[in-house]
Amino acid sequence: MISREEVEHVARLARLHLDEEALERMGSELSQIIDYVQQIGELDLAGVEPTAHAVALTNVFRKDETWEGLSQEEALRNAPNAEAGHFAVPRMG
Repeated sequence: MISREEVEHVARLARLHLDEEALERMGSELSQIIDYVQQIGELDLAGVEPTAHAVALTNVFRKDETWEGLSQEEALRNAPNAEAGHFAVPRMG
């Protein structure tokens, strides 16, 4: 089991303030995680290829193509309020 001091140290590194109840709970949860990682480390993975994803992925991005954009007049055509060639919006604050 992970010690209370180790939980406090990890919390400090993460800049977390944990109350007493959270410290107890995190100690238990971190211990379970460490035990699970140790179980995975005991597996015989000889001959298993390393992967980044469980399912093979392909890149679905489209080709980057340029085209003519809107003119200033077209961009402002449906603006509720335009002023001096810009969108006019209410002042904040």
